[in-house]
Amino acid sequence: MEYSITNMFAEKMTENVYVKAFVQGSETEQREQFPLVSVLVASYNHEKYVEASIRSIMAQKGVSFELIVVDDGSTDSSPQILERLQKEFGFRYVHRPNKGLVPTMNELFSMAQGKYFCSFASDDIMPPDRLRIQSAFLETHRNKPICFGQIISMDSEGHLASEPDPRYTSGIPEVTFADVFLGKKELHGCTEMIDCEVFRQMGGYNAEFVIEDFQMMLKFLSKYEPIPVLDTVCCYYRTHATNISGKKNWLYENTLKVIDKYSTHPLYKDAVNTWKSHWFSMLAYCDKKDALKHLPQLWSLSLPFLKRFPKLFIPRFLLKR
Repeated sequence: MEYSITNMFAEKMTENVYVKAFVQGSETEQREQFPLVSVLVASYNHEKYVEASIRSIMAQKGVSFELIVVDDGSTDSSPQILERLQKEFGFRYVHRPNKGLVPTMNELFSMAQGKYFCSFASDDIMPPDRLRIQSAFLETHRNKPICFGQIISMDSEGHLASEPDPRYTSGIPEVTFADVFLGKKELHGCTEMIDCEVFRQMGGYNAEFVIEDFQMMLKFLSKYEPIPVLDTVCCYYRTHATNISGKKNWLYENTLKVIDKYSTHPLYKDAVNTWKSHWFSMLAYCDKKDALKHLPQLWSLSLPFLKRFPKLFIPRFLLKR
């Protein structure tokens, strides 16, 4: 079998004594009555990846944690895989009809018993020590109720990029509301760790929006900026054909809906123009016909748009993404 991160975690490991001890230690931590960290996984149609994801979480060491999984009405074999893994590891598992991501995240959070929580996708891999490092940081920085980290991209077969994604390393050591609101720096939702009590006080995820992480980031930044960004790799982020991140028009459209929540903010107009220019730039690179189609919606006389407009007329092979 070709080596990959996916294969490493997904292989049946019953005969490896070291791995047995590793898993048993994780199960002991998992049974802590009051875990320090709750890991929340919304699973949906990831039969090829969900076992590797769960095993990578259960392999975390050095911190008491619980894993809670809700399968949001998967139509593939994910529920059967999760049932088997639940019997092996003893995590909390719910399978029920589809409700969508944000309602599922709020349901997961309602079950969390930890002091801190992080959400994690059922197609990604959690690197070793992620939970220990982030929780230790928050324990020693009690004025900071949230922190983020880094990702390394991973293909559908589990092969990793050589370096962390530079879009997120630019945020080290901290980001401000303006950084994220104006798209100058980015945070990745799969690298969060959040104080549960503060999140409860803030009302959880806003069901008004379908993008759960961006609205949450701005909400925290508006109250607690600057937010720390660690250099720790917190997620091996899998890219494949069914990623939500591949639905670019959908993502930008819903990002602008979140931006509209801050219509009275002094930076609102600049933010709208900036995000529309990013949207146009993506289309001008990926699909020039679609860029023309969206031009009446996205154009402005702002500098960010005018800088990107020439991309519409430049062949893709001459452009940088």
